[in-house]
Amino acid sequence: MNYAARKFAYHILWPDTLVVYMQGLPSPSALVDPNGTMPGWQNREGVQGDRDLHFFDAVLASLRHDYKVDERRIYATGHSNGGGFTYLLWSARGDVFAALAPAAAFAPTWTVQQMKPKPLLHVAGEKDELVKFAWQERTMEAVRKLNGCSASGSPWAKAGDIVATLYPSKTGTPFVSAIYPGTHKFPEEAAGLIVKFFKGQSLP
Repeated sequence: MNYAARKFAYHILWPDTLVVYMQGLPSPSALVDPNGTMPGWQNREGVQGDRDLHFFDAVLASLRHDYKVDERRIYATGHSNGGGFTYLLWSARGDVFAALAPAAAFAPTWTVQQMKPKPLLHVAGEKDELVKFAWQERTMEAVRKLNGCSASGSPWAKAGDIVATLYPSKTGTPFVSAIYPGTHKFPEEAAGLIVKFFKGQSLP
């Protein structure tokens, strides 16, 4: 969580909001840590006793108790394994969120089909050596279909090497692809784009 706070710095980019950098527990990852020695997040519902979903519930309950939370403006974002957990939160706790922004992650198409439409920004590197860009493309295509987005997008923003394209939706659930010609590493300019996207989304 300390690394995430330094890396993403959402609390600095958006100082008038509440930001929580949650600490993961050792978690198996088929791609990088099959023995589960490093901290991470559950990758699907029903595994590890849903400990991370319960943790999220407890964190949100604590925030609601201790602060005045705007229920129309709750968001989630994460990178890599955290991006996968962001997709899981959409699937399992989707009604809570106004928008989400996973990075360097994918979700099985059948999982996306079980979700309710929701505004989403997805950050992806074309040379991602870990979470292959082709996997992420399939997820982004499934999200656009789910959200009822236009087949073609329009320029939304550019930051560094990131080119962000907006796919509007008549149902108010737009999708933004933020693509950069890099690897699995989170590009520092992505955090500002995520904040910009979140600021424009709220529940009815």
